[in-house]
Amino acid sequence: MGRRTQAERDEATVEIGFALFVATSLAGAAFIAVTAPVHFFGVTSPSEHTLNRVGAVVAATVFVASVVTILVRHRRAGRRRAEQLRMDQSRAAQPSQPGRTKPDS
Repeated sequence: MGRRTQAERDEATVEIGFALFVATSLAGAAFIAVTAPVHFFGVTSPSEHTLNRVGAVVAATVFVASVVTILVRHRRAGRRRAEQLRMDQSRAAQPSQPGRTKPDS
């Protein structure tokens, strides 16, 4: 891989921030969904502790899965864009008709 431009570095920074924001939101929602009976319906011990632990595990799993999924998709999209750019550049360098040296001739 070659050197990255400032725009590419900025794009990666924004994508990481987006991934963390989305993952945190989804993890919080998952934790609340699992622990809702404890907080809203007054479930008591020992189920209370069990639901809190399960909620924490689910939230952590959702967080990691979300971050990984978003960043992998971003990386694949970047590779596709780079490949498309290379293909476009190679097409521009080729003459439009066989035997001709310039596209204008």
